[in-house]
Amino acid sequence: MRFTFQPIRVATGFDEEGMMVLDEKQRLVAVLVRLSDDNEVAAGQWYLEAGFGWLDGGSHPTFSNLDLAQDWITQRLAHRAPA
Repeated sequence: MRFTFQPIRVATGFDEEGMMVLDEKQRLVAVLVRLSDDNEVAAGQWYLEAGFGWLDGGSHPTFSNLDLAQDWITQRLAHRAPA
């Protein structure tokens, strides 16, 4: 599975650096937000602000880089894809 990452500003109230994650059909599957360096829990990491379809749910993990975020998204969607 291949994804396209497109930068976007996200109005979270504090962390605005974001990435839209689009699938091969250019459908929005997730929005990631980079947590500020001042964040006390996960400074500089990428946070799953919103997931759509199979990525929607209670889990909002953080990732140290976008490659790890892509791996997680790929795994989640691969396990849910219809045969």
